[in-house]
Amino acid sequence: TRNLPPGLEYLDQLDRIIIHQQVDLLEAILGTETSSKYEIKNHLGQRVYFAVEENDCFNRKLCSPVRSFTIRIADNTGREVITVNRPLRCNSCWFPCFLQKLEVQSPPGTIAGYVVQDWDPFLPKFTIQNESKEDVLKIIGPCATCGCFEDVDFEVKALDEMSTIGKISKYWSGFVNDVFTNTANFGIQVPVDLDVKIKAVMIGACFLIDLMFFENSLGGL
Repeated sequence: TRNLPPGLEYLDQLDRIIIHQQVDLLEAILGTETSSKYEIKNHLGQRVYFAVEENDCFNRKLCSPVRSFTIRIADNTGREVITVNRPLRCNSCWFPCFLQKLEVQSPPGTIAGYVVQDWDPFLPKFTIQNESKEDVLKIIGPCATCGCFEDVDFEVKALDEMSTIGKISKYWSGFVNDVFTNTANFGIQVPVDLDVKIKAVMIGACFLIDLMFFENSLGGL
């Protein structure tokens, strides 16, 4: 048997992962932003993990969407299995020295990999790295990431950027599937045999993409 990080065996046979943001009732009524909460599900809509963003109110109000964050991801028993850390960085594409970077740990305290933003004047681009900071995959988004609440696909590609092996999709409320409700969601499609640690890093990539491009997308709903 392979030596999988504890808790990641749930990802071993998955080729589709759904991230569903939970909108707090108080936040929905009063417009007061609270810590983000998420359910991470399989393609049947069964919850595999739940996630909570740890952040102080000052950081959320003044630094969003360039804020630092820590997202703790736990399995259904409450055991923390993945930790996602993002430092506070400038969000300008004109300053490559301040490009975004995110670290994923699994188990907590042990590096599983990184998501690193690549400089590009036109497209959102990221590199997925393993725990040794070796490049593994690329993520390339579209020119425009906000268009009338239409679904948005970020393609997961091999390092040569020629072949597409999967995608990260931002689904809006119009997505026809019982798995989804009326809030924004992400779906990850990757090869089933992809290293589970890299699958965990892909979950981290969703949180970074959401913060960078869709942080204020629910404000008008």
